[in-house]
Amino acid sequence: MAFNVSDEVLSVYVPVMVYWTVAAIYTFIGTYLEDYRLHPVGAEEKQNVATKAQVIRGVLYQQIGQIVMQTLVTKMLIGDGGGETKQPPFLICLCQFFIAMVVLDLWQYLGHIYLHVNKFMYKHIHSWHHALVVPYAWGAFYNHPLEGFILDTIGGGLAYLISGMTPRTSIFFYSFASIKSIDMHSSLYLPWNPLRLCFRNNVAYHDIHHRLKGSKYNYAQPFFMSWDLVFGTYMPFSVEKREGGGFEARPLKDM
Repeated sequence: MAFNVSDEVLSVYVPVMVYWTVAAIYTFIGTYLEDYRLHPVGAEEKQNVATKAQVIRGVLYQQIGQIVMQTLVTKMLIGDGGGETKQPPFLICLCQFFIAMVVLDLWQYLGHIYLHVNKFMYKHIHSWHHALVVPYAWGAFYNHPLEGFILDTIGGGLAYLISGMTPRTSIFFYSFASIKSIDMHSSLYLPWNPLRLCFRNNVAYHDIHHRLKGSKYNYAQPFFMSWDLVFGTYMPFSVEKREGGGFEARPLKDM
């Protein structure tokens, strides 16, 4: 008996599985390739406020919330027997994918900077994420539930609707967005990593933002750095060898 799962269902659950699988791979790599770390071994325990148990719970809460919301919205839009959506030509899918990237980037930049500028919102909501002064892979989605809903769930929904992508394309888009966020928070400066080579908004770029004195810069996430350049919040930096092994991202201006 054939077991068929719709693209709508896969778009809900595949990105979650991708998140934990890729995060585990990054964690494994970081354990054995210490010379490519942006922070010394043990820095997470010394500098971070949130425990790893808190981070796991926080990420799971956010993902459960996203699953519930996506499932409800899908049922409202297509019902229980909506039929299969025809996939457009590959070039159109690529255009939709790019449009979704731009939409999500703009939404998250504006929301992210507001969460920093508004002191109440930062103290009670966004400070959860910045409890990770030293980011790591599976902490990429560690946010206050309200932040996760506004920036990720609504942002992802807008990217999906405005781009006009199909549920099948959204599987790849949401999975890629998850992988990109994991990479940015991994604290691993891997020379052969295609995401670091293809995107200037990479792990070193975002590491500057997580510094205690760097939180006024490099807000852009998860794909491009365009909005930081447009609004003057870009902090140039260099990546240099750290004494004792590994690398360090260093701002090129006073913060």
